[in-house]
Amino acid sequence: MNQGNKIAKTVSDLGVCKHLRTKKMFTVATLEEALQPETPAHELTCHFWCNKTQTVVGADDRPAHREICNASRRCFEE
Repeated sequence: MNQGNKIAKTVSDLGVCKHLRTKKMFTVATLEEALQPETPAHELTCHFWCNKTQTVVGADDRPAHREICNASRRCFEE
């Protein structure tokens, strides 16, 4: 299994789409820390995007965000 598949599986285990990304994923934070539910102080500094569209909007034209990139969306992938 390549590293990309390991990351996708871990992200999927957290209940978010495998295409959701945040800049915290590219720091020393673990995926769990990077994708933890936001706190008010965290809301101002966290930036999410869809790795499939390469924008802050998902493939379904809705915002990419930890709280809403889940199985309820038609573009969600495990």
